[in-house]
Amino acid sequence: MNKKYLVGILLLITLTSFNTFGQSAPIKIALEPLTISGLNGLQSFAVGQHSGRWLIVGGRLDGLHQRQPFAAFGADGINDQLIVIDPVTQQNWVAPLSSLPTSIQEQLSSTNMEFHQEGDFLYCLGGYGYSPTKGDHTTYSNLTAIKVSAVIDAIISNNSFLPYFRQITDTKFQVTGGRLKKINSEYYLMGGQKFIGRYNPMGPNHGPGFVQEYTNSIRKFSILDNGSSITIKHITSYADSINLHRRDYNAEPQILPNGEEGITMFSGVFQPIVDLPYLNSVTIDSQGYTIDNSFQQYYNHYHCAVLPMYSASNNEMHNIFFGGIAQYYDDLGVLVQDNNVPFVKTIARVTRDASGTLAEYKLPVEMPILLGAGAEFILNRNIPHYDNEVLKLDDIATDSTLVGYIYGGISSTERNIFFSNTGTQTIANSQIFKVYVIKNRTTDIDKLNEQSIGALHMQVFPNPNDGNFTINFHLSKMSEIKIIIQDVKGKFIENATIKNLKLGKNTYSKKLEGLVNGGVYFVTLNTGTEKVTQKIIVEN
Repeated sequence: MNKKYLVGILLLITLTSFNTFGQSAPIKIALEPLTISGLNGLQSFAVGQHSGRWLIVGGRLDGLHQRQPFAAFGADGINDQLIVIDPVTQQNWVAPLSSLPTSIQEQLSSTNMEFHQEGDFLYCLGGYGYSPTKGDHTTYSNLTAIKVSAVIDAIISNNSFLPYFRQITDTKFQVTGGRLKKINSEYYLMGGQKFIGRYNPMGPNHGPGFVQEYTNSIRKFSILDNGSSITIKHITSYADSINLHRRDYNAEPQILPNGEEGITMFSGVFQPIVDLPYLNSVTIDSQGYTIDNSFQQYYNHYHCAVLPMYSASNNEMHNIFFGGIAQYYDDLGVLVQDNNVPFVKTIARVTRDASGTLAEYKLPVEMPILLGAGAEFILNRNIPHYDNEVLKLDDIATDSTLVGYIYGGISSTERNIFFSNTGTQTIANSQIFKVYVIKNRTTDIDKLNEQSIGALHMQVFPNPNDGNFTINFHLSKMSEIKIIIQDVKGKFIENATIKNLKLGKNTYSKKLEGLVNGGVYFVTLNTGTEKVTQKIIVEN
């Protein structure tokens, strides 16, 4: 929603300050497709489970929303059914929402709800969709509690499930595209937005217009639920319009280096001053939150399926991201920056070591197609795991272990289809993938993305350009910097040393004359300990 797309860049990174190009993989990931006859595709839904069966709620039946307001988030893509899936027997059952009260029907047919399962109750908050009651698209201000086991049994036996739904209203829950997780006994509603009206890429004051308000916050609360009544106790929350201005991202439960539970918010969109994803992360514990600007995540920026695993023996937290949408992808060893933020196949690992340092690695396996945005990883609960559903990696004894499944998400025919999207270039995927962890017989090397632990954080805007462009970069210590611009034959166009810079973010603007239209040029920043080279294209 309200996304402006910029043009792409090809980025070739050379970092002389690091000499580690890969790491022996702590585990190997393998995917096995599983097709269930009659199962519809779905994306951006909520899911709960009981005894190995899944209850699927809400989401969209179509692919990426179209740009035209009249076509975006249309009624034909609404999921107005509850879906039960048994991945073992390969069966599925559906039941319409129509027997439920109108307010519950409307919320549970929305997309991008925040959700969390606690015991047998699946809590669904917010969500965006068309409300016949309001006669417009809206973000719902409800929390709905669903008794998962009873609803699954009722759907399979074709009985009424009306008694197993309860709903309350709270304006602080009027959020879509955020994430809901739990640390100990407290819930955290993180990021997201309130969006009222029809999507319009031209902005809120064009056509019918819309209201878009990011929460810019982490909202803490507790749920007192005796199975009959629900009481919400709101706790002091955190507001940060710079760092928490995020939606449609991944927030994953963590075991932190001190052994305590936490949550990390990875990437997300959009930065307040530019419509591009965040590259840094936010880690939350029971005491507050911390921004990690020393780490940059490049490979998986939108919400996708994520597998969190912790090795207690090594005090390492691993997060495996499966495909989706990202500003960057790897092409034969070259990191490609595409500001159109395309669909990607990348499977990547972000690991936090015992010192708390994060680093990103590209796995040698990829998604089979451009797939993953809006998908969910569904844990195999028979595998040892912590209370927050982080997998206990050390307790996996067998060589090949089925740790869970990936269901749904958007499948695209091309990387970049947003401007040409007619509704046929993408679909909601119905393919399920079994996810295996192969632990004791892997010789795989996971490739370190060196820029993820680098300091320069270089980006060029715009690109392509007419010779007039801006370079943003970061200095972690005082240093002069060399800026070199060359053509494809190595001829020097510019060779300058910039002094009197400052710690933190720096900006260098340049207008070059006499460049060849359609020409390719390389911009290099060199501090003496770190060097980054980026390719720009000139279009007059």
